[in-house]
Amino acid sequence: MVLKTGAGVLADRRRLPTALRAVLGYYADTGVFDAASLSLKSEIDDRTEAMVDDVTDRIEDALEDEFGRPVDFSYDTKLILPAQLTLGYVYRKARQQAPGDPVIDTIADGVPKVDETALEQGPAQDLAPREMVVRAEQMTRLSIEALIDGDMRDAINDDEFEDFEVEFEAGEGNPSKGHGERSEPWSGSEADRRRAAEVAQSALQSHLDGLLADMPPVVESAYQWAVDYSEAHQDRDDHFRELMTAAENGDEDAKTAIRDEYKFAEYDEEPATLTETEKELPYSKTQYARVGVLYDGMLDLYRLAGLDIDEEFAKAIVLAIIGAQVWLDDVDDYDDDRAEGQLTPVTAEYLLAPDDEAAYRRVVDVTEQYLDLAKTYATAADSPLTGVAVEYIYRSGDPDVLPGKPE
Repeated sequence: MVLKTGAGVLADRRRLPTALRAVLGYYADTGVFDAASLSLKSEIDDRTEAMVDDVTDRIEDALEDEFGRPVDFSYDTKLILPAQLTLGYVYRKARQQAPGDPVIDTIADGVPKVDETALEQGPAQDLAPREMVVRAEQMTRLSIEALIDGDMRDAINDDEFEDFEVEFEAGEGNPSKGHGERSEPWSGSEADRRRAAEVAQSALQSHLDGLLADMPPVVESAYQWAVDYSEAHQDRDDHFRELMTAAENGDEDAKTAIRDEYKFAEYDEEPATLTETEKELPYSKTQYARVGVLYDGMLDLYRLAGLDIDEEFAKAIVLAIIGAQVWLDDVDDYDDDRAEGQLTPVTAEYLLAPDDEAAYRRVVDVTEQYLDLAKTYATAADSPLTGVAVEYIYRSGDPDVLPGKPE
């Protein structure tokens, strides 16, 4: 008890690195301290970075072909964290079952074998630890590509190109694209930035389509189901913007509609993972459709590869990513979202609450409901790496940028 209390005190010291505070905070809350998870995180970071590098190499080839000279490309995204945690989850399970280490230096590529009945009936067979690792690595590659592809699509649709970092090597380069067409040189204009983003996304989509074509249709169907579910929510964006504008102007009916249709909306299609407990959380339906469903779909891909993904682990992932979206992105973007009429759980609370202090407290409370429950499920799933990641999300947030902080 004394150790847990001391860990909690240290976790609240902002001068310490956030990663260390997350480990201490998770231990203080749950009593779980797993030293192996620290080395596992480093291992997973290195191996998924190599997977992302493979994606980047393909994009750089496409950009060089388009613009006629070598290029360094990078894309800033935080969306692959759930894929990293899932790979770590499988590594941990495989190592617990193996006499030796089933994870070798070479990272598996290609497409995994698919168990087409897995979503309805569970895994058809018990996989050997090494086979678990191979299929998890193959599916993590696919998942990373799918997640980055989806994020790039959203960025292009929203005319947001700052995360597409393009740096060409000095020199004029080759003006020919190689097919009788003449490439236009890079000027750094908005049109060029869009052009580079579209080339990057197209190269990624082409490779992803090729992978899916080599797998049974059930895999693409599972992936597409999640995309369609999310896009149906995006199609209501203009409606929610109209409600927000009306609410800003004091329309009480609009505030009631935000409460009923956005904060406490009822599910019209059952979520794959969530139970009544999670469905009753504020903003559950809209935020599940906004981001959570994409990770539900991602986990189904691992299940189709014959991997046994625990329901508690799945709920931890979905709740953590919703909490991260609110606590990190929506909090940080509050001023811009309010000015641009973008309805999020954060802007919604500042419309619905009686004053700024109440709104501030509600944002913190909503976030903690999601992240606390995510931590509980991570512990139940024996995934301390995920529990520490949830704690890291919480301790990385800065709600003090919001108005109404209590004195």
